Amino acid sequence: MTPHADPQTGAAVKAADRAHVFHSWSAQGLIDPLAVAGAEGSYFWDYDGNRYLDFTSGLVYTNIGYQHPKVVAAIQEQAGRLATFAPAFAVEPRSEAARLIAERTPGDLDKIFFTNGGAEAVENAIRMARLHTGRPKVLSAYRSYHGGTATAINVTGDPRRWANDNGTAGVVHFWGPFLYRSPFYSSTQEEECRRALAHLEDTIAFEGPQTIAAVILETIPGTAGIMTPPPGYLAGVREICDRYGIVFVLDEVMAGFGRTGTWFAAEHFDVVPDLMTFAKGVNSGYVPLGGVAISAEIAATFDKRPYPGGLTYSGHPLACAAAVATIRVMEEEKIVEHAARIGETVLGPGLRDLAERHPSVGEVRGTGVFWALDLVRDRETREPLVPYNATGEANAAMAAFAAACKKNGLWPFVNMNRTHVVPPCNVTEAEAKEGLAALDAALSVADEWVA
Repeated sequence: MTPHADPQTGAAVKAADRAHVFHSWSAQGLIDPLAVAGAEGSYFWDYDGNRYLDFTSGLVYTNIGYQHPKVVAAIQEQAGRLATFAPAFAVEPRSEAARLIAERTPGDLDKIFFTNGGAEAVENAIRMARLHTGRPKVLSAYRSYHGGTATAINVTGDPRRWANDNGTAGVVHFWGPFLYRSPFYSSTQEEECRRALAHLEDTIAFEGPQTIAAVILETIPGTAGIMTPPPGYLAGVREICDRYGIVFVLDEVMAGFGRTGTWFAAEHFDVVPDLMTFAKGVNSGYVPLGGVAISAEIAATFDKRPYPGGLTYSGHPLACAAAVATIRVMEEEKIVEHAARIGETVLGPGLRDLAERHPSVGEVRGTGVFWALDLVRDRETREPLVPYNATGEANAAMAAFAAACKKNGLWPFVNMNRTHVVPPCNVTEAEAKEGLAALDAALSVADEWVA
């Protein structure tokens, strides 16, 4: 679809937004939301006719791009047949979505509890772990994001937790592995893995293993920086959890459904958790949907004992119909395989080439269509381009970089001192190269802030 200018409508949309919409994670008087007129594939556009290549995939969820005709048609067909129905009943789209998801999850994660999104999935996974073990505590990493609801924000590690933290929430944070900014003074991935596992086991020992219900980790942390764990780390966490009877939860809300070039990122590490959360890419975000994939052992806990949790819209027919259509499209169009290939042949090499030419790039990390550039003031010291959790003038360098991206028709995912490269899983080679060219120009602006 070709965008066309309609400034009058755009002004009306913006005025209504500013008058009535309360935006998440924002100081309401300091934001200026773009009024979006439409979207298709890897692009969206505003009412002034400006088109942007979306290297954010919405919030890393439009894994098959915007407005895929087969998914749109499936939603329309389901709305005409059965627009909604209560979750206590067996309805075809819910049953089929659960079957298709269970076929793709690793190991025996064959029972699916549906939620409306990723945060609710984390809430319920933790509740299941606590009820299954009879223990109160949950361990999670500092560099993490798990959602904005009560428990999910407590297990989150990033600064959005601070204003919502509750000392009685039963959450203990620990340091996960991240060699580029190692808290363990490691010089190799092997050292980082070994020391991170020892740190986790020490944390468990000092907290009391008998008090810990679960360890929850993003398989590959997303918002926190796309740090792929070193070989052996997740397997080591699995072994520690088994030894102490702790439930191992993997959060695949962002990394799942093709984003890393496999159906789930856990496949890269040959590890099977006890519980796995998902959302976002399960139906490309077309209708809100998330869930928990549950192992046979934990599911059996609730065979004769009611599970004390539920949602009015659990497994909503429209959301599940979108999931069914999305999974089938991903199979038919080999989108998972494409994501792996575009990462290996275009994005990875292209980003590494940018790093060689731009002193503001400290490290390139990622796989599939899940990448991050760690921007720095000094490559030797690895000082971030802006301080941790910077705002206002302290964040000027990243603000200038983001503005340069948008000026060149690229909508970037910027978080702290990083830009994440997370286009749709079916981004074309030409689109990926277009995005790399825009990043090239914007990084020249970031370079001006290098010490």
